[in-house]
Amino acid sequence: MPARGDHDARRRDVSQAVWEVLAAKGFGGLTLRAVAAQLGASTGLLTHYFPSKKALMRHALEVAHEHGQRRERPVAEGEGLPGLRAALLHVMPLDPEIAAMNRVWVSFWDAALGDDELAAAELRRYERWRGMLRPHVEAAVRLGQLPADADPDDVVAGAAGFAHGLVVQALFDPARFPPRRQIKLVDDFVALLAR
Repeated sequence: MPARGDHDARRRDVSQAVWEVLAAKGFGGLTLRAVAAQLGASTGLLTHYFPSKKALMRHALEVAHEHGQRRERPVAEGEGLPGLRAALLHVMPLDPEIAAMNRVWVSFWDAALGDDELAAAELRRYERWRGMLRPHVEAAVRLGQLPADADPDDVVAGAAGFAHGLVVQALFDPARFPPRRQIKLVDDFVALLAR
């Protein structure tokens, strides 16, 4: 039996291979065979870690969450709308790393739509993200940057919908939505909120 340190190192290698497959092929391309090829190992080795496709998907979801949480949160340029702007820009595919992260999450939607457990995980992820946007919106109302009667839930839902729509367009048409244009569109969206 391998030493505990060897097992932990191998598990990290497997997790890295899972991430590399996800980043390149999304959840639709995530198979034991693809991970084994990325790792340079046999599929038999991987069945030790993942006895089923569902186990592989659960682990891939954990790996994706870990990668997302490693990214530093932006320092807001101020309270309210500047903080909302920074939070929205944080999810835009402005560089290859964030684009890969977004490809992973967009590809996960298909798997989550067909599996109650994965759908519940995706729902929790959206609740967390809306929860991160909400303090910025509440501060914007408090500071008079948004109308006093603005419904924070509606503003947060609109901001989340706008962000995901822009992310998807940038992933599928990066030539028309380069980073410079994404930033301008976020700025325009935030300015519209302030009217």
